[in-house]
Amino acid sequence: MSTYTVTGMTCGHCVSSVKEEVGEVPGVTGVEVDLGSGRVDVSGDSLDDAAIRAAIEEAGYQVAG
Repeated sequence: MSTYTVTGMTCGHCVSSVKEEVGEVPGVTGVEVDLGSGRVDVSGDSLDDAAIRAAIEEAGYQVAG
């Protein structure tokens, strides 16, 4: 599992956008998003960090750190 802190999410639609984009990355089997903390937990096999970060940015948000 990989965990990311995402900034800019403010509502349920934001959560849905991130889940949808990250869920399309090859190897991802699950995405859990905590709106309050901005925490995004991604599970799967052979996760590609760069692809997950790109998917978050594609959804319109930034990965902190």
